[in-house]
Amino acid sequence: MILRKESDSDIEAITEVTKAAFENHPISNQTEQFIIKALRAAGELTISLVAEIDGRIVGHIAFSPVAISDGATNWYGLGPISVTPEYQKRGIGKALVNEGMSLLKDMGAQGCALVGDPNYYKRFGFKNYPELIYEGIPQEVFLVLPFTEKIPKGNVVFHEAFKANS
Repeated sequence: MILRKESDSDIEAITEVTKAAFENHPISNQTEQFIIKALRAAGELTISLVAEIDGRIVGHIAFSPVAISDGATNWYGLGPISVTPEYQKRGIGKALVNEGMSLLKDMGAQGCALVGDPNYYKRFGFKNYPELIYEGIPQEVFLVLPFTEKIPKGNVVFHEAFKANS
């Protein structure tokens, strides 16, 4: 498996991987591919990595800036993350998360936030911090991984691209 930054020639494959990964997901509105497209169009797709096996894109992860109401800077949101169904549960998602976290730290990020399954993301150190809120989302699935001792306080806002639906 090769992990690398996306190239222009990967965009269609990323869309297909994302659609396939979320097609039967119980809490998805199947808008994840539109979120990635909108982040890319807005120039806010800070990190976009693909997982490639035998020349085929089988996974993707996106990171984009988030705003925190206390003024904290250099925080990022993880998502969407996608692995084609036939390649799930093989460590591809884990590899994408670990590589993305490493790149965020290398660029001086202060932390990362996401909405996801606590049982999956706790293995990376993500957990819920009551002092950080993502309005409209159940608190138990809003998870944060700070890279420093200082935990911001307030509302976290993901880029408006997360409202994209086409």
